[in-house]
Amino acid sequence: MSERSVNGRQSPDLTAARSKFDIRNLSFWYGKTQSLFDVTLNIPERSVMALIGPSGCGKSTFLRCLNRMNDLIDETRHVGDVVLDGKDVYHSSIDLANLRRRVGMVFQKSNPFPKSVFENVVYGQRVAGLRNRARLYEIAERCLRGAALWDEVKDRLNDSALELSGGQQQRLCIARALATDPQVLLMDEPASALDPASTARIEDLIFELKRQYTIVIVTHNMQQAARVSDLTAFFFQGRLIETGLTDVLYTRPAVKQTEDYITGRFG
Repeated sequence: MSERSVNGRQSPDLTAARSKFDIRNLSFWYGKTQSLFDVTLNIPERSVMALIGPSGCGKSTFLRCLNRMNDLIDETRHVGDVVLDGKDVYHSSIDLANLRRRVGMVFQKSNPFPKSVFENVVYGQRVAGLRNRARLYEIAERCLRGAALWDEVKDRLNDSALELSGGQQQRLCIARALATDPQVLLMDEPASALDPASTARIEDLIFELKRQYTIVIVTHNMQQAARVSDLTAFFFQGRLIETGLTDVLYTRPAVKQTEDYITGRFG
């Protein structure tokens, strides 16, 4: 895959990239309230797609459709297809536990378990039945390195995760998501509760992780979306208004509503 420069960094040329998610005519309801309207969107593999738009526009609902986290809410329904690697994730044959291992999620507020740093990272592997201590340690080190946290916690693996700083806790949650060997990482405003220094570390981490993972991030921060993403999708009132390469959408949006939102005229 060839590369192009985005925000001073090298980013893959997505014109020939393989599709990871192919969403077709997706509509979604919470009870009688429709939250998404006929959304069609392609997400290439090993890219970062930012979902932007005002509060309540459907960004997080769309994100949770990708690994069916919305199934945990009563009286929800959808029409349309959410296709991951050629198979609809809403097909009756889909194993939800396996889907959520393949499509990991990092939430807005860090949510470490009240366990040690080590046990937080290997939790998913323990649930899956892995008991070999050496193998678990290998996974913990690999994932903590992947989350740019190893050097800070390698001597604190047995300490409570709740003793870590907010930024460290969020990176620990990313390491925990990596430990299930996902192919996709969903991030719902992962840096919104963090200070600028911690936010910068999360953004740098996202850029490194996309070498191996497909990342979809919800953010209200226009500058953050511009810094970290290859592609941007603008949502408004449950509808996908415009999507495209981030540098193109930010400088030459095709829809005036997109331009108005990006330039701060509303939102």
